[in-house]
Amino acid sequence: MISSGRPYRRRKNVTVVSLLLLVLSRGGGGPPPPPPPRAPARARAPPPPPPPLSRCAALWPGLGAPGRRPTPSAAAGNDWWDPAARPAPDSRINVTGEPFTGTDAKGRVRGFVDAHDHIFSNEAFGGRLICGKAFSEQGVADALKDCPEHYPDGSLAIFDFITNGGDGKHDPNGWPTFKDWPRHDSLTHQQNYYAWIERAWRGGQRVLVNDLVTNGVICSVYFFKDRSCDEMTSIRLQAKLTYDMQAYVDKMYGGPGKGWFRVVTDSAQARKVIEQGKLAVVMGVETSEPFGCKQILDIAQCSRADIDKGLDELHALGVRSMFLCHKFDNALCGVRFDSGSLGTAINVGQFLSTGTYWKTETCKGPQHDNPIGNAAAPAAEKKLPEGEEVPSYSADAQCNVRGLTDLGEYAVRGMMKRGMMLEIDHMSVKATGRVLDIFESESYPGVLSSHSWMDMDWTERVYGLGGFIAQYMHGSEGFIAEAKRTEALRDKYGVGYGYGTDMNGVGGWPGPRGADAPNKVTYPFKSVDGGSVIDRQTTGERTWDLNTDGAAHYGLVPDWIEDIRRVGGQDTVDDLFRGAESYLGTWGASENHKAGANLAAGAATSASSSEWSLFTSYKPHRAVDGDRGTRWASDWSDDQWYQVDLGSARTVGRVTLDWERAYAKSYRIELSTDGTTWRTAWSTTAGDGGLDTARFAGTPARYVRVHGLERGTGWGYSLYEVGVHGG
Repeated sequence: MISSGRPYRRRKNVTVVSLLLLVLSRGGGGPPPPPPPRAPARARAPPPPPPPLSRCAALWPGLGAPGRRPTPSAAAGNDWWDPAARPAPDSRINVTGEPFTGTDAKGRVRGFVDAHDHIFSNEAFGGRLICGKAFSEQGVADALKDCPEHYPDGSLAIFDFITNGGDGKHDPNGWPTFKDWPRHDSLTHQQNYYAWIERAWRGGQRVLVNDLVTNGVICSVYFFKDRSCDEMTSIRLQAKLTYDMQAYVDKMYGGPGKGWFRVVTDSAQARKVIEQGKLAVVMGVETSEPFGCKQILDIAQCSRADIDKGLDELHALGVRSMFLCHKFDNALCGVRFDSGSLGTAINVGQFLSTGTYWKTETCKGPQHDNPIGNAAAPAAEKKLPEGEEVPSYSADAQCNVRGLTDLGEYAVRGMMKRGMMLEIDHMSVKATGRVLDIFESESYPGVLSSHSWMDMDWTERVYGLGGFIAQYMHGSEGFIAEAKRTEALRDKYGVGYGYGTDMNGVGGWPGPRGADAPNKVTYPFKSVDGGSVIDRQTTGERTWDLNTDGAAHYGLVPDWIEDIRRVGGQDTVDDLFRGAESYLGTWGASENHKAGANLAAGAATSASSSEWSLFTSYKPHRAVDGDRGTRWASDWSDDQWYQVDLGSARTVGRVTLDWERAYAKSYRIELSTDGTTWRTAWSTTAGDGGLDTARFAGTPARYVRVHGLERGTGWGYSLYEVGVHGG
């Protein structure tokens, strides 16, 4: 759907379409736009110039008030924000005024968060899918030039054709004319030039998550490449270039540590950077097969040792957040589907890569994956072996049967041990539900949704854990509508909001609303903090105007935020300006998380019954042995109990139950100090299996009993692990 002339979103799907269509034919265009926003934008009168931060001021008193604006940090000299040695020629920034520094009256940092960007995806997919560089020691003319095969007229710009339709022809010249790129709908050209990122920083952004990205399968089938398709080789290179870009900017500003682009590896470091008024750059990873963990015919191609080695290496590189799966089911988790003909094409790609198609089932709860849609994708389907057909799917079965695998759970727990944050976008709802169960059982806050690809019904669970949510860079009306839908929850949990630009991510960005659009951006305008003046951005001979060009490159992020405000979203901008504090809150809490002692580990146990087996023990102690491959199982009747003796009275406030398929629909947690007199601390009649966490006021108890009242299956009750934790 098109909203006021701008695409609501072109999802980041065409990377996999390229896998199929590049080797098939030159037919078909880019993916269809997604459904319209859930709530229409309300008509609003044109807002006045930026007022004090209204709703945000109520939540954060003094923010933006006269006389409260922080002064430059003590380390900053005069005009510290202007480089002494910017290359010439180069892009203009077109922002004047001092970037805000320091914190608010309560010590909280401020600023916008881009939770999902790909600065160096030009180095991914074999190095020739995204054309142009984020920076170059040889200067802007070298950085902002097209791929060699696009000259002289784009006739061989095959990926450009696939993602944008037509014949792919375009003027390949970037600097200095920029006739045909960058554009909001040109998905194959550099949008993250360092000076454009600088403009976003000067406009108020204080956190940027640089997701290191690639896909070995895409690389292997694309005609043009100039390096290996090994995913980790590309990830290492992109991590190195992130530090190289920091050094490149530092050199302009007088030496190491003096530039505005600061790579950070912990939340305390990020806070210091933001207090100085600079940009904290966090590295993440988004690949389809991390650690080589693909699956072929449902057989994992990696091990726990591979996962440990991979996590250790990524952490050493500075990576602090990552996705476990993306587009294809892998050995770690199932994915959230794509819809329509695009979904069919990706499903073909899944088969060609893994030997299996997506498999669906009826959803167990209100959340669901995207419907697959049974739409034809003839060009892709021609590549299937003779006699092979894409299966059809029932409209009432929208959930991926593949959730979080045992290896996936091992990876999740490994990330927790390392204080890393997990991206749940692109995970199937079955996988996401298990992840949230695990995090809730451990009170772990490190969960992120960075670009509108999770089921929105997970929103409160994410906020309840202390996680962070960012919305994809939709057009202003769509962005505001979705932000308003979840505004009450942000108020309830006192959190800010983010955006995920996904620049260089082959997704599509807001198109122009038009020179005559109501409430259009008027240039120049003031930054949200009021300290800078922002005019139209010029690079070489080209000047961009958001009203007529849309969000063509990263430098137009401040213009897009002003468009949100002008269209009527001051409250939304307020929430975005609180994003840096909320993001760092999630990160810091993840780093500082301490796994609570499991009082049940190795404790004495008993049960009303235990299922007998000639080959396997299902005795009570199997549920407290720390091995998720063993379990206790009861006889097949409703009234059964399982009991843990803690050895002495302890304060108990949380019990976790990891059910096997034989779960309790109705049960209660009972506590006792003497093993004779019991009180109910917690109960449910709506158990659905999986990993349950029962929380209640801390209570002294020596004995903890799980009392089953009604089975959820025809079997008895069965528990892999029982955890008991303090209040």
